[in-house]
Amino acid sequence: MEMSPETSTKRQERRAFLLLTVALFPVLSIAIVVSYGFAVWIWQMFNGPPGS
Repeated sequence: MEMSPETSTKRQERRAFLLLTVALFPVLSIAIVVSYGFAVWIWQMFNGPPGS
């Protein structure tokens, strides 16, 4: 049973959507928060904590 090109395209779109929503976006959001925290930590090593 051959799949039509439309069915194949929909399947690829569904896989791409799941990859983006389940894997890529959570990993990117964690990486952004971690890199911001690391940048603040490095900044405070040289400039001291806030208010000092």
